[in-house]
Amino acid sequence: MDLSSLRPAKGAVKGRKRVGRGPGSGNGTTAGKGNKGQQARSGYQRPIIEGGQMPIYRRLPKFGFTAPNRKSVTSVNVVDLKHLCNASNQDYFKVLGNGELTSAVTITAHFFSKTAEEKIAKAGGKTIKAYRTLEEASKVNGLPFEEALLTPKAKLVKVKKVKKTVKS
Repeated sequence: MDLSSLRPAKGAVKGRKRVGRGPGSGNGTTAGKGNKGQQARSGYQRPIIEGGQMPIYRRLPKFGFTAPNRKSVTSVNVVDLKHLCNASNQDYFKVLGNGELTSAVTITAHFFSKTAEEKIAKAGGKTIKAYRTLEEASKVNGLPFEEALLTPKAKLVKVKKVKKTVKS
């Protein structure tokens, strides 16, 4: 037995249905589409069938939708920086430029507005961009917590499949 002698199992491969080839074929005249109506016309497409489960167009609300995998971003104004933020470890933080800053502070956050960056720099402080949430940084193996917080996440790279050529 070798590769050239392999065949699909009996009944696994079926010939395609040739429609509209005359009355003798059993699928002539209307080509198996019945008489008239929308489904007999060209360009008709069946709605997406999801195999018995509740279809997506009925699961989602008619107006407005919140993506389940969205980033929840907690915004903090420059005025409120000295107060404790009550946000979870899964949140991303954005510093907004509302208010004034009098003392020099070093702030680590995920996002900064332009005005917030200007006000922090004007007060003599520094802004450090974080790439991971507190929870994600705590789960990174092999890096200290602070370093894991500041290292960017690796981009996923798609691997191209290479076709193998058979030599005869």
